Amino acid sequence: MAKNEQSVDLEHLNRYTGGDYALNEEILCLFATQCREMMERLESLATGEADTKSWRETTHTLKGAARGIGAFALGNAAAEAEKTGSERPAVLPALERLKSTSAAVYLFIEQFLKDGR
Repeated sequence: MAKNEQSVDLEHLNRYTGGDYALNEEILCLFATQCREMMERLESLATGEADTKSWRETTHTLKGAARGIGAFALGNAAAEAEKTGSERPAVLPALERLKSTSAAVYLFIEQFLKDGR
């Protein structure tokens, strides 16, 4: 099984959507957009003068959104990043982990949309 196939637990998402493909598609597309926005914000915070509150709020939001759709690895990475605060030595590795796990989620969503019903 490819790494990106495990990045979103569709069974988890299906429990909330009743397995409705169109609803899954809509939720996954919304999540991808939201995730990209949050990742851009985190990158900006990590490379600039990050304030702890903004970093923690953004990682907390990402954690909840990811876990809500079944992207548990990304949710766990966000939970770890949330704990780091905004201290430069800890933020950069946390950001790299978020980038790699979010990339796997984007690949999953892209494949899900390509495969269709």
